[in-house]
Amino acid sequence: MIEFDLSLSRAGHNSGDGFRLAMAGRIDDGEFLTLFGPSGVGKSTLLRLIAGLEKPSAGTLKVDGETWCDAARGMHKPPQQRSVGFVFQDYALFPTMTVSDNVRYAAGRGESAWVGELLELTRLSALAERKPHELSGGQQQRVALARALARRPRLLLLDEPLSALDLSLRLMLQQELQELHQRFGLTTILVSHDLSEVFRLSHRVMVCEHGRIVRHGHPRDVFIGQAPSRDRLSLSGELLAKRRSDVVWILTLLVGQDIVEVIATDEEADALEPGMRLAISTRAFSPLLMPAGG
Repeated sequence: MIEFDLSLSRAGHNSGDGFRLAMAGRIDDGEFLTLFGPSGVGKSTLLRLIAGLEKPSAGTLKVDGETWCDAARGMHKPPQQRSVGFVFQDYALFPTMTVSDNVRYAAGRGESAWVGELLELTRLSALAERKPHELSGGQQQRVALARALARRPRLLLLDEPLSALDLSLRLMLQQELQELHQRFGLTTILVSHDLSEVFRLSHRVMVCEHGRIVRHGHPRDVFIGQAPSRDRLSLSGELLAKRRSDVVWILTLLVGQDIVEVIATDEEADALEPGMRLAISTRAFSPLLMPAGG
C-alpha cells in the first residue's frame, strides 16, 4: 500500500506566479490507478515525487509501511533505492545502446536469462540487436516498458507512455500493459488525459486540477455518477464557434474527437463564448447503436 501526503512549491518569474502542488491519498497493493486531468495540473510531478526524482517541500511518502520520504526529517530515499520502474513520455532510451543493452543496463549483471524473458514477453526478441532509432514508436515503447520491469519493481509508473501512438497501436499496447500488470502483480500508476484509456485500464482514477486531487473513485462513479434516466443522453464538449442562422444560432462543438453542431436560442447564445465547456443534454432520446466504419 502507498500512502502519500506531498506538497511542492515552485516560484515563478512574476510575483504571484508559480506552481503549487498539494496531493494526498492512498493506493492499494496491486491496484491500477490513473491520474487524470489536463496538462500542467501536477500529474507527472506527483509521479516524479513518488519516484524520488524530485523532492517535496513538505510531506511524507510511505510504501508498505516503509518511509521513502519525510520532508520534516530531511529524509529522502534516493531513486535507485526505491523499487520503482518508470516509463517516461519520451521513453528516454539510451540511443547508442541496442534493445537488449537498454534492458540489461536496468537489470544489472548476471541477469541475462531475465532480460531474455522480458524481451520475449514484450515481443522484442527479434529486435534485440537494433538501436532505438531503428524502431517504430510502438517498439520503442515496449523497450521502455521492458527496461522499467527489469528491476523487478513493486511499483510501475507510466507517464503518458502511449500518447504519441496512433489509435490501433494504442489499443493493442493498452491490452499488453494490462496483461503485464496482472502477470507481475504490480501496483501501477498511469498518467493520462484519455478517457477511453482510463475506463479500459483503471481500477480507480484520481482527477487532478490545479495541483490538487479533486475527485477519486471507480471511473464510472467519477465521470458518470448515477445511471442516467432512460430518456436522457448527456454529453460534454468545447464550444469552438457560434454563428447566426435566420432566427437561431448554430453552435459548433468538439465532443471527444468529433465536431457536432447544435441549435441555440438568442438567450442561450448570448451567454456562450468559444472555449467554454458545455454540457449537452437531450430528452426522449432512443439511439440506434451500430459499429462505426462498416
